[in-house]
Amino acid sequence: MELSLAVTFAVLGAALLHAVWNAMIKAGGDPLLNMALVTFAGSLLASLLALVLQIPPPEPAAWPYIAASTVIHIGYYVTLAGAYRAGDLSHGYPIMRGTAPLLTALATWLYLGEALAPGAWAGVLLICGGVLSLGLVGGGASRRATAWALANAVLISLYTLADGAGVRISGDALRYVVWVFVVHAVPFWLGVLVLKRGEFLRHAARNWPRGFAAGAFSGLAYGIALWAMTRAPVAVVAALRETSVIFGALIGAWFLGEGHLKARVAGAVIVFAGLAALRF
Repeated sequence: MELSLAVTFAVLGAALLHAVWNAMIKAGGDPLLNMALVTFAGSLLASLLALVLQIPPPEPAAWPYIAASTVIHIGYYVTLAGAYRAGDLSHGYPIMRGTAPLLTALATWLYLGEALAPGAWAGVLLICGGVLSLGLVGGGASRRATAWALANAVLISLYTLADGAGVRISGDALRYVVWVFVVHAVPFWLGVLVLKRGEFLRHAARNWPRGFAAGAFSGLAYGIALWAMTRAPVAVVAALRETSVIFGALIGAWFLGEGHLKARVAGAVIVFAGLAALRF
């Protein structure tokens, strides 16, 4: 499988959506409560979509992968909220998204048998290097924030591997994506509801429009990525979608007041060089 221009633009659009919903988690209140609201909204919207469009569950062969993804995502949501509690969006987001594709590339080679061409490896390494440089701009970030971000990166690579295999086995990307979102966030938001019922309900009452918008962006962004994994190598798609970090760095600098805008240009240039290597 090769990366087509149409898939490239689709994944870039998904990258922008991903950066936007992550900024929504970071901005405005407790990231853990924001994460719970977004995952609740995503589950509800996916359930309504399955009901209205009468989308049946995936074939039985896909459910072990959905189960694995669900377990991994619990840790992913916890570490994502932890990273944003401990540090800036423009620090944690690049480290999470820049480390994960390297781990994914190694894992897909070992477990899915996808050996990347030298040009694709160059693209992955350039993108990851540029993304990581964006997260290290300015220094001064806490070790705790970095630790949360690195733990999150490991979980990103694991759920990417699980879902990349599952969506192919399912034979229908739409069915798999919709039912993944119906199922995989339920344990997390239910857990937050049980542990912080009053706080969560008050937070949801105040912030539900933003939560539902972020939930929709999250589902659409990941749905596009999983669809792309049926059209191109998983590791290539995983690296390409990390261009979201450029959008995240700009959002963090411009809208969240995290600074260092000029210093992030070099990292962005490296990322785009990696994108060119993937395409050409």
